[in-house]
Amino acid sequence: MKVSKTLFPLSLLSVAFSAAAEPESDIERVTVYGDFYQQTLSQLSASASVIDDTRVLSRQADHLDGLLRVAPNVNFSAGASRGRFVQIRGIGERSQFAEPINPSVALMVDDFDFSGLGASGILFDTQQVEVFRGPQATVFGTGALAGAVLIKSNDADATDNNFVSARVATKDSYRVELANSVAVSDDLAVRAAVYHNRSDGFVKNAHLNREDTNNIDESAVKLAAKWQIDTATTLNLAYRWYDIDNGYDAFSLDNDNITQSDEPGFDRQQTHAVSANMATKLQAGELLLIVTHASHNIGYGYDEDWTYTGFHPWGYTSTDHYYREVDTNTAEIRFVGSEAVSLFNDTTRWVVGARLEGTEEDLLREYTYADGDFASQYKPVTIAFYGQLDSQLADNLSLSFGLRAENYNFSYADNEGLAREHDETMLGGKLALNYLMGDQLWYASISRGFKGAGINPDQNVQEVNRFFDAEYNWNYEIGVKAPLADSVNLRAAVFVMKREDTQVSDFDLQYREDNSAEFFSIITNADLGTNQGAEVELSWQANDRWSLNASVGYLDAYFENYTRVDDSFIAKQTLAQSPSVTANAFSQYSFTDSLTWNLEVDYTASYRFSDGHDVKSPAATLVHTQLVWQQNDLETTLWVNNLFDETYYTRGFGGFSNDPRDYYEFEEPYYQFGNGRQVGVTVRYQF
Repeated sequence: MKVSKTLFPLSLLSVAFSAAAEPESDIERVTVYGDFYQQTLSQLSASASVIDDTRVLSRQADHLDGLLRVAPNVNFSAGASRGRFVQIRGIGERSQFAEPINPSVALMVDDFDFSGLGASGILFDTQQVEVFRGPQATVFGTGALAGAVLIKSNDADATDNNFVSARVATKDSYRVELANSVAVSDDLAVRAAVYHNRSDGFVKNAHLNREDTNNIDESAVKLAAKWQIDTATTLNLAYRWYDIDNGYDAFSLDNDNITQSDEPGFDRQQTHAVSANMATKLQAGELLLIVTHASHNIGYGYDEDWTYTGFHPWGYTSTDHYYREVDTNTAEIRFVGSEAVSLFNDTTRWVVGARLEGTEEDLLREYTYADGDFASQYKPVTIAFYGQLDSQLADNLSLSFGLRAENYNFSYADNEGLAREHDETMLGGKLALNYLMGDQLWYASISRGFKGAGINPDQNVQEVNRFFDAEYNWNYEIGVKAPLADSVNLRAAVFVMKREDTQVSDFDLQYREDNSAEFFSIITNADLGTNQGAEVELSWQANDRWSLNASVGYLDAYFENYTRVDDSFIAKQTLAQSPSVTANAFSQYSFTDSLTWNLEVDYTASYRFSDGHDVKSPAATLVHTQLVWQQNDLETTLWVNNLFDETYYTRGFGGFSNDPRDYYEFEEPYYQFGNGRQVGVTVRYQF
């Protein structure tokens, strides 16, 4: 019998409902930090994944793009050295060139807001990674239309988690990492972590006879201090430094991962960031003050013709380079009411807060075919006020209501004479009803997210397409978190998201006098968007030696009533970067107390690369495995990623030809390849 796409999510949850009637057991005690209260994952009325440090280590993940496939209905795109653009439930950006973007997925690293700066997703000294699916406006605001990702690092006083690790692997790869906490006194602890990762990458440049033009070269430092000023006040200070100097040489005319570029591109970022977080316990609750400052110097460029001068008589020579200086300052004050001084007859906890965030982004573009360098300045400012009430209606019934009002304004100016300003106030939040039936948490929620308006700055954009409007996202969700038996835990949810004024990426294609193609990206609004589906996560401790974790996501995402830049009309189309099925399975078997074998499988169904063309990524199944030998505090891991050397893609283009051998006459697909098979050894010593 054929099951309709609409009924399929309901059928998945019905299986979860019937399974939840099994005998009770303890629910997993996994702490979530990316909310107003620190609480367990089993108490959170939202669909979320928490990926702990053991999974980060087992996958040998250096960056978020090596970890995100663990979570259901999460995808990413590259178009750079890293998968810097994250999509959750089919929503999220896929690239950035001259235009300023407002991200749909918030990226937080401890207290730092690195949204839109995906290269910052380096994983070092990581305690856990939290992935929140669905609008998270109450906590994160305008950057979390689709969801949020939090990288939580180890605290300054984590003196029981000092380590040094070293890794070597094929592709001339190596990585070193060191983290150490010291208790200076009873009231002061400090921690330092350093990291360096290098690899030649998986691309061969035949013209230059090099195998490192798409290389990875990343360094990072974290310094943190935790000071117990008095019995009521704690101050956490942090400093982060990133030095990313990666290559970007990914596309080839023959789609064989062998490039012919004479001027390979680059993907760089230098970051300095400082934060202060002070928490003071009062009789009525806890007062938090959080301030951050971050400065980023970003360079991104590529060889536009993908070849060398003289490759073909019809060939052209062009490079496109973008340099950004981004400074962001944030200040937030939050008061979390004490349970002892709750509202409404001691049944309601409450939170109120305000946040100010200001960014200045200066862009310099150097493009071969431009008359001169292009320069712009973009200054977005957000001022937000928020609050949340969590009320216990009965012994097993509670209600959570959150609201956030955010004023978003920006000014934009460039050296081509364009100067615009925009100001609007957006409203979002969440209403959730939680029902506790024994150890089973059932929840139903309605949440509203928002994303600010923006501007398409390219001088070729028609005035009618210059601005695009703010987008809103209504998410309706039902979920359950429950033990199925003494050894099995379940998290499941079904959701329907209705998007208003859906922001859609499009591009306009133009041809130069030599008949070579030039295209520029723009963002416009479609009338309606629907993203619906289901997510199921299971963990099973089969016996003392074998455990299994699995996740499955189903997604049906599309937009309607949209007129493209070329005036073609789309009544309904599947959203880009929205695979209908994503899945992950992780098996861990201990042969002895010291020898463990891990096997992990990722699956991603086929999906469109873009809303503006029809090129698709084929379905891909990746297998990873590790053999771990533990001797007291020394751990040695032999690992293989992409065991069967599966070919898969992280970015794709279509709708044009970049091949002078065809005289630019035939539209072709072009792909950026994901990493092939890699074998390595990692040694980690904990002290």
